[in-house]
Amino acid sequence: MTEKFFGNALWYLVKQSDMVTKLVLLILLFMSIICWTLFLYKIITTHIKRRQLTNVLHALSTTTTLEGLIDIAKRFSHTLPGYLITQSMNSFKHSLIDQGTFKTIECSETTSRLQEQIESSVNELVDAQDSYTSFLSVSVAVSPLLGLFGTVWGLVHSFVRIGELQTADIATVAPGIAEALITTLAGLMVAIPALVMYHYVINSNKSVERALYETANRIYVLLRPYCAKD
Repeated sequence: MTEKFFGNALWYLVKQSDMVTKLVLLILLFMSIICWTLFLYKIITTHIKRRQLTNVLHALSTTTTLEGLIDIAKRFSHTLPGYLITQSMNSFKHSLIDQGTFKTIECSETTSRLQEQIESSVNELVDAQDSYTSFLSVSVAVSPLLGLFGTVWGLVHSFVRIGELQTADIATVAPGIAEALITTLAGLMVAIPALVMYHYVINSNKSVERALYETANRIYVLLRPYCAKD
């Protein structure tokens, strides 16, 4: 009964609030929906990427030849680590291919070019993994401020009402204060989950990034002998 009364009271306060307060609440609702959507998206995609990287790392640990690396690239062509392998091999393909066969390259700069290309590909994938996380951090910082803005706006209205009615009893002040504090409550309801989501996503991204760097290192170790002089 208490929960029903409390919910009805909150809904009544929202309905009787002015357009500015409703706009603040609508913005906070929109931010909350986006945060939860991004969080669920990141959970799903990060789980898929971790599994792909684990499978590729296991496959790389069992091969020591270029042909084996090519086979891994084909098997995992539509995955994140598969893209990394393909990009790394394409960067020095012109040096490895001679009439359709692979051979050792006599080029002192090939090794450094290979390392630079692998690092560039990894950085590209890391940036993509970190995409959209900034929205979570912005929500953490902005939503309490929006709630505070709505609170201050509501308190101003309360004082204006006191001046109009020439009285400051509880029946006059309480509705305005309650209406003002709703936006603070809404801001905290957005900021607190967003803060937890942000740190969870950041830690998950770090685990994916470590696996990417480990994969890149193994690719480099496999390709480096083909870039050395006889």
